[in-house]
Amino acid sequence: MENLLEMEAGIVKMLKTVFDPEIPVNVYDLGLIYKIDVDDEKNVTIDMTLTAVGCPMADFLAEDVKQKVQSVDGVKDVTVNIVFEPEWNQSMMSEEAKLELGYL
Repeated sequence: MENLLEMEAGIVKMLKTVFDPEIPVNVYDLGLIYKIDVDDEKNVTIDMTLTAVGCPMADFLAEDVKQKVQSVDGVKDVTVNIVFEPEWNQSMMSEEAKLELGYL
């Protein structure tokens, strides 16, 4: 169990290195990551959203998330699903993100 917790912490750490090119905040603190599942074989499935439907950077962000999460020790495969339910809004951002963007 401890190994799984370490892996999940590593995944979150890597997600915090993925930035939306138009917003100077990482996708994790923006609240764009809705779900992280790690199965028994160490395959990772991530549900994430975008700040706007039709975002031209969708493929770039999804691929960046996939590549960075695959670099975490022990991770075998990564699937990134782009979802739009629930619809993202600014209340989903972390306190750090709100502070960085001047919302606090």
